Amino acid sequence: MSIHQRTKSLSAAGKPLADTFFQLKVLNGSALSAAQFPAFSEKVANLGYQPLVPTGIDIFQLNIGKLCNQTCAHCHVDAGPDKKMENMSRETLEVCLDILKKYDIPTVDITGGAREMNPHFRWFVEECLQLGKKVMNRCNLTIIESNKKYHDLPEWFAQHRVHIVSSLPHFSKTRTDAQRGDGVFEDSISALQKLNAVGYGQPGSGLMLDLVYNPSGAFLPGSQGGLERDFKQQLHRRHGIVFNNLFAITNMPISRFLDYLIESENYETYMETLVNAFNPATVESVMCRNTVSVSWDGFIHDCDFNQMLNLKVNARGKHIRDFDFEELVNRPIVLNQHCYGCTAGSGSSCGGELA
Repeated sequence: MSIHQRTKSLSAAGKPLADTFFQLKVLNGSALSAAQFPAFSEKVANLGYQPLVPTGIDIFQLNIGKLCNQTCAHCHVDAGPDKKMENMSRETLEVCLDILKKYDIPTVDITGGAREMNPHFRWFVEECLQLGKKVMNRCNLTIIESNKKYHDLPEWFAQHRVHIVSSLPHFSKTRTDAQRGDGVFEDSISALQKLNAVGYGQPGSGLMLDLVYNPSGAFLPGSQGGLERDFKQQLHRRHGIVFNNLFAITNMPISRFLDYLIESENYETYMETLVNAFNPATVESVMCRNTVSVSWDGFIHDCDFNQMLNLKVNARGKHIRDFDFEELVNRPIVLNQHCYGCTAGSGSSCGGELA
């Protein structure tokens, strides 16, 4: 079995960018780079969003831990095998369940790390399903192949009709392994074939299997529709794989990808690309407007990216123990320079393009 570790996490490597406050200093031109870019908050204010506020809470997103069997080059979570402490506890998950019981929030979106490595993962999914929630699991695919205790995941997912959203940087081995580590492509293909074998992605099965594409370098993704056609054609022709949708997601200039941009001297060019590609039509649908994102330790954020920068919600109740639905749906959303990543070109969210 191959080991998918390509590099150390920022914290394990002792890098300054492991500090979220330092990342924000870089993004705002006061560390590593003196480049100044127009304030994102002013961009949206000029469109009449003063402030940008939610449209509701349709998605309850949880990062249930940063522990992962991979250490991918562009991971915005800075997840990896060394992140053993950052795992959501049963107690915190029970508070999340109490919230889901009380409020009409239709979708639970589980992210990580390798979510399945949290010891309470299967219990939590089953509890959410009993509440009538739709459960999305953002699976890295290789976890299925990594250890025999995860080999039954395809059958278990199918039994519980969990919506699977899986990262696959490319339909070629070279580009996938370059981003995610040696052996990742082969294990990902094997996992996709096993998911197909239990019905995922198959017409009429109702078992949803979506893939996520993000660029392997400092550039914006191409057309989501065109990428989806290419992925479907190539994966089916080469490996007999079928899936439902492909989501194209822009790499956010935070965490490990920010480290890559700085080290490769692409930071300023990439930020210029994001700023110049700002698309006003995307602002109406950015994911922070219908999502709350909960960290492994129970704090609430406007989105997964704000979570990774430790930018908590602008509300009195910043922890799920103090969850206040009415206050959260009327909060001003916290914005910073990384938000350009969601509004560049056709836009980007956990569900792909926005416009």
